[in-house]
Amino acid sequence: MGLKRLPAGAWLMGVPGLACLIAGLLLLAGFGEGLHPLLQESGAGLVLVVSGVALVGSAAFPLVLAELAAKDGQEG
Repeated sequence: MGLKRLPAGAWLMGVPGLACLIAGLLLLAGFGEGLHPLLQESGAGLVLVVSGVALVGSAAFPLVLAELAAKDGQEG
């Protein structure tokens, strides 16, 4: 990979995405029962897992665009 550091957009979407994934998996495992009545339902964990996957997938776009720009700068 020709990038020296990750773009800010990848960080801004990737870190919350990983946090959503972890929180969703914890809720699906049953660790949210005593926190709030809405967190007791399995749908809450599923929503966080799906949101986390979407955020992590969206974080790949700035990374790919920066990689393409770095390759284009080396060729030109």
